[in-house]
Amino acid sequence: MYTFVTRDENSTVYAEVSKILLSSGQWKRLKRDNPRFNLILGERNRLPFGRLGHEPGLVQLVNYYRGADKLCRKASLVKLINEPELSDSSNWFPESYIIYPTNLKTPVAPATNGISHLKSNPKTDEREVFLASYHSKKKWGGHSAGILISTDANQLLEYIDNQGQVHVIQKYLEKPLLLQPGNRKFDIRSWVLVDHQYNIYLYREGVLRTSSEPYNSSDLQDMTSHLTNHCIQMEHSQNYGRYEEGNEMFFDEFRLYLLNTHNVTLETSILPQIKQIIKSCLTCIEPSISTKHLSYQSFQLFGFDFMVDESFKVWLIEINGAPACAQKLYSELCQGIVDVAISSVFTLNSGDSSSASSSPYSSSPSSMFTTNSCSSPKIRGPLHMGPFTRL
Repeated sequence: MYTFVTRDENSTVYAEVSKILLSSGQWKRLKRDNPRFNLILGERNRLPFGRLGHEPGLVQLVNYYRGADKLCRKASLVKLINEPELSDSSNWFPESYIIYPTNLKTPVAPATNGISHLKSNPKTDEREVFLASYHSKKKWGGHSAGILISTDANQLLEYIDNQGQVHVIQKYLEKPLLLQPGNRKFDIRSWVLVDHQYNIYLYREGVLRTSSEPYNSSDLQDMTSHLTNHCIQMEHSQNYGRYEEGNEMFFDEFRLYLLNTHNVTLETSILPQIKQIIKSCLTCIEPSISTKHLSYQSFQLFGFDFMVDESFKVWLIEINGAPACAQKLYSELCQGIVDVAISSVFTLNSGDSSSASSSPYSSSPSSMFTTNSCSSPKIRGPLHMGPFTRL
C-alpha cells in the first residue's frame, strides 16, 4: 500500500488524481501534515522541497519541479527567452520587455543597449526600447487581470508606474488567425506532462479558447474582442457561448475547420511548431530543475498557451505551472497523469511502499537510454502512454 497527502484543496486536477489513486485500492491518503508519504500533491508555492527525501526507507514524489517558475512567471520567462540558449532561435515569442514601476524602493538599471543588460543586471528597466502596440501584464497576473492594451507608450508606462510590481510589456499580435463565423480571436491551450525522468509528454487533446466578439484592431478598449479569457468573455460578452459551448473548441473540430476553411491540416501546419516550442522551453531549464540526482523525485503538468497568426505561425504567449482542465477532459487527462507520472515510479502490483520502479519503462520495446548535452543518461519512456505522446 502506497501513501499520499494532499495539500492543495483548490486544484480540480489533483482532486481527480486523488480519486483515481484511492479507487485503485493500492493508495491510502494520510493527514496533510504526515511527513511519511510516498506522494505529495501540494500547492506549488508552498511545497517543503527541502524536507523531501529524508524519510528513511521511503521514495518520495512531488507534483512540481522546484525552479519551474522560470517558465511560469512572465518576467522570468522573458529573461529566459533572452538568454543565449534560446535567444537565437526563439522567433516564436513576441517581442517583450521587463519594466519596473518607478515607485519601487529597490534600484533598477536603465537599459541603454537593449536586452544585453538583462544578463548583467537582474533589475533592468527597458522603457525606451519598445514600439508599436503592446499589452502589459502583471508579473503575477492571472485571469487576465492587470492587462492594458494600448498603442501609447506613455500610457503603458504610466499604468505600470502606478502599480507595485514588475510588469512585462509585450508586442501585440496584430494579425491573428481568426475564426469564422464571427471574425473572432482564439488561443490554444496544450497540456504537457514532464515525468520524473524528465521525459516530456504532450497530451493529445487541446482546446481553443475563443472570443465571442469580432476582432477589431482599431478599438483597443473592447476587451472581449482582444482577450479570450473565460472570465472576461462570460462576464462582459452577451454572445458568450453563441458560437461554441463554453467558448471552447476542441482539436477534432479545429482539424475540420482548418481543412475546410484553409485547406491545411493541424498535424502539418500547427502541431509541429507547438511541439518544437515546448521542447525548446523545457529542455532549456532541465539542467537546473531536474531531480534525477536528488533524494526525491518530481513530475509536473504544464499548460502552454499559444496564438496563431494569419500566416499560420505559432506564437508562445505564456506557460501555466498549475493549469486547470476543460471539464470533458478531466477523466482522461488525470488518468494519464497517474499512468505516466505516478505509476511509473510506484508500480501498482507491488505492495512494498519503500521501493519504486528502478526502470519504470523496461517492459516497453520503445524504452531506451539517451544522452543529451544538458543531462546524464536517462530512461526514455514509451513513445505513447495512453493519451500522451513523448516529444
